[in-house]
Amino acid sequence: MSELKWAICHSEYIHKGPWATLRSDKCEMPDGRLVEQYYVLEYPNWVNAVALTTDNKILMVRQYRHAAGIVSLEIPGGVIDGDEEPAAAMRRELLEETGYQFDDIELLSVVYANPSTANNHTYCYLARGGVKVQEQQLDEHEEIVVEEYTIAEIKQLLAENKIAQSLHCTGLFYALIKLGEL
Repeated sequence: MSELKWAICHSEYIHKGPWATLRSDKCEMPDGRLVEQYYVLEYPNWVNAVALTTDNKILMVRQYRHAAGIVSLEIPGGVIDGDEEPAAAMRRELLEETGYQFDDIELLSVVYANPSTANNHTYCYLARGGVKVQEQQLDEHEEIVVEEYTIAEIKQLLAENKIAQSLHCTGLFYALIKLGEL
């Protein structure tokens, strides 16, 4: 499949920001055709987790997502900081967003949100045995409500299209398969 890969001839940054960077690549296709401007969004990599408490409830977070203008029901997750290991980032995000500590986390999948325009990927985890050890420690612009659901309730929410974040649906489906629920 390497014969499908494009060669980058030149890259130019149009915007560099803390959460997103936009660059334009000039590329050569395997057959020699040139793509003069191909825009790529550079984002940091992300983590998310289906987080099961000791009483087998799935922790979900509800928060406002400004770009879409929606209040979204999601699984906990966030940005990997610098050279942080993905599993460590996941434990940190779980603790910050929910106040729950998880020692047992398992990588389920690595997925791309939109590989045609964005370069980052998301590590999806299954976290088990969560115990509440502290209050939330939210970032400056975060307002997150933590909710608990049974596995049956999560399956119903998915069936009714009540979870809008595609990467989080993906993580939930992988976890439900792993748990023998699908």
